[in-house]
Amino acid sequence: MVPQETHVYETPQKQKLPNFRHKTTSLSSDVVMFLGGALVAFLLIWSLWCFTAPPSSSSSFSPPLPTQTQTQVQPDPTTFYDDPEMGYTLESPVQNWDEKRKQWMGRNPSISGPDKVVMVTGSQPGPCKNPMGDHFLLRFFKNKVDYCRIHGYDIFYNNVLLDPRMFSFWAKYPVVKSAMIAHPEAEWIWWVDSDAAITDMDFTLPLEKYKAHNLIIHGWADLVFKKKSWTGLNAGVFLLRNCQWSMDLLDKWAQFGPISPDYEKWGDILKSVFTDKLYPESDDQTGIAYLMVKEGENWKDKIYLEKDYYFEGYWVEIVGNYENVTAHYSKIEKKERRLRRRHAEKAGEDYRAQWEYNLERENEKLMKRPFITHFTGCEPCSGKHNEMYNLESCFKGMNKALNFADNQVLRNFGYFRPNLDNSSWVQPLLS
Repeated sequence: MVPQETHVYETPQKQKLPNFRHKTTSLSSDVVMFLGGALVAFLLIWSLWCFTAPPSSSSSFSPPLPTQTQTQVQPDPTTFYDDPEMGYTLESPVQNWDEKRKQWMGRNPSISGPDKVVMVTGSQPGPCKNPMGDHFLLRFFKNKVDYCRIHGYDIFYNNVLLDPRMFSFWAKYPVVKSAMIAHPEAEWIWWVDSDAAITDMDFTLPLEKYKAHNLIIHGWADLVFKKKSWTGLNAGVFLLRNCQWSMDLLDKWAQFGPISPDYEKWGDILKSVFTDKLYPESDDQTGIAYLMVKEGENWKDKIYLEKDYYFEGYWVEIVGNYENVTAHYSKIEKKERRLRRRHAEKAGEDYRAQWEYNLERENEKLMKRPFITHFTGCEPCSGKHNEMYNLESCFKGMNKALNFADNQVLRNFGYFRPNLDNSSWVQPLLS
């Protein structure tokens, strides 16, 4: 609508009629003048009206100017990232994390998901001392990338000490906390040690099973609570829900580590409670067991000790059975034509479900692929190892495990390794 002050409209002045006492010629002249003047006045009024009249409401050429009610108010884009007191380090406690995550996800609904998982793993900053170490760490990383690609998980590989004081097995906790903050859209942070291989590429984490828990770790309740054994669980692989409870747990867990002024004292305390502990140094595995035993009212109800499958399995018990497991799967595949059907790597959900159905029908748990084979005690990068076995057996076992897992990936690309001890020899699949 054109503003009112720009509307200019003038009405014509009323003309006087001629006097009949004038002469005829004068009368004619006056008539002509009158008609001419009227015509000029009409044209003037018409032209002014055309330029000043308001446009029709159906016109598409002159959109109305915005009014106060039409102005869009932009939402406040700030989140917890704009809080100057928000810290990533273990020494910066995070408060109200559940509410902060909820607010962030409300502003980023397309990124978030109820079962979203981020795998976190890593290795040391420098080259390995053992000449074969870097090669195996690369293959272990490829193994994890393959699994995450197939199942749609994100992965973060860290190779720097975020807190130099938190060395060795303690180095994972600053990374885990940082990953929780860096990925507020993730419901689960999944830590997997660098020397752990996923050896069942079809297995999917049963997240629905853990809906009432916040920490999932491989272990046995009897060994932890009754026998007070430090090997009653293994902290090399765990699932941690991205929530305030977990933030509080990380703060508490880290206090057993070298970040604490009571680090040496804690080593003696842990060894006095878990008498089968082999060395006096405070470690993360015994630390979480201590919290469950001594402060169970705060923690144990939200911790799930997974023992129904190899959430992480001791490699010595597993690698010698790979050939038997391979033969068992081949036997089932020959019976079921649907399992022999080729499929794209990203379209394997139905295929995996068919395998699970057939494996449960066979009811041979020992013949199922172990989900994760963990080479605890081998330390491929440093070359150190448990005195129970030699370094050669570690490397042979790792090579076999990685080939066993990679065969499952290569099948989707049309190849396989006929010999699990030989990494270089592959053959095409028969149709």
